[in-house]
Amino acid sequence: MDTRTVGVEEEFLLFDADAARLVDLGPAIVDAAASGDDAQFEGELKKAQAELASAPATDLDELTRDLTEQRRTLVTAAQERGTRLVASGTCPVHGHTATTDTERYQQMAARFAATERRQLTCAMHVHVEIASADEGVRVLNGLRSWLPALIALSTNSPFHAGRDTGYAGYRRLVWGEWPTSGVTGAFADPADYRRAVDGLIAVGAARDEAMIYFDARLSARYPTVEIRVSDVCIDVEDAVTIAGVCRGLVDAVATADHTHEVRPELIEGACWRASRWGMTDRLVDLSAAPRLVPAWDLVDSLLGFIEPALTGADREHVGRGLARIRQHGTGAQRQRAAAEGGDLAAAVASATLEKT
Repeated sequence: MDTRTVGVEEEFLLFDADAARLVDLGPAIVDAAASGDDAQFEGELKKAQAELASAPATDLDELTRDLTEQRRTLVTAAQERGTRLVASGTCPVHGHTATTDTERYQQMAARFAATERRQLTCAMHVHVEIASADEGVRVLNGLRSWLPALIALSTNSPFHAGRDTGYAGYRRLVWGEWPTSGVTGAFADPADYRRAVDGLIAVGAARDEAMIYFDARLSARYPTVEIRVSDVCIDVEDAVTIAGVCRGLVDAVATADHTHEVRPELIEGACWRASRWGMTDRLVDLSAAPRLVPAWDLVDSLLGFIEPALTGADREHVGRGLARIRQHGTGAQRQRAAAEGGDLAAAVASATLEKT
């Protein structure tokens, strides 16, 4: 197919403008942001959250402009109500937030009990266009072994509820309490995928298809594969870099002659390691027999795999973006550096979005 479109959804926390304290103004801020134009802003599970979604883009510079503008709109709406937008995969400080007052979210709270109550996480979801459900299933099967590298690059949740978790991406562990989350096995075809989804809904593990929280899934609304493993990024540049990597990965897997089959248990173990250390230790290379390699060596292998699928502009953009992450660190590294000495309010400040 021609250049695939790519789109991004981002979730954010809402804090008091002058204190490291959650504020339950998400629905009001989303309503205010959405009133200005046709941009996609939505409420989330918790009232101290807000979400935005980009338009599908074929050009990464176009995606950068779109995300920058939508973040600016949401930041403005938050600031006008005495709040700020914080891009962190988990809430660094102790705090309470109520479940948003919609029928769907209230039903989720009743069914999932403590699992729902503990959820306050912010992810970045990347949608990449596919030509058909058959191609989508082939992509889901083929990209699984590269998920750990995507997790490590985006880790931005080292603190949770007032403590250092020891993890770079603790969001994955909190999110993993949902019964439909995590790595899947390979699917035989779209019908096999459909049976898995329908079965999880039938047994009550998901209220609806929107609660199929696989690490990568076929979107229920769009002709896309949705890759869901990344923490929300502090900077637009990092978000677009990871989106570009995801598009290259989908393209490379879709056109590959064959993919290396890996058991889901091994992939899950590799994802755990990526969540634990991010880019600061060795990661698991699953291209053959599992082995530990330096984190940036795995990213270099990923880049080598997708490079033939990247256009010249994407190759330059992704290469520049990965170099930027390597130089400045992941969100987790930046939060930890800001909070040296235990100042979690400084971690919140380091992940606060400014109006650009």
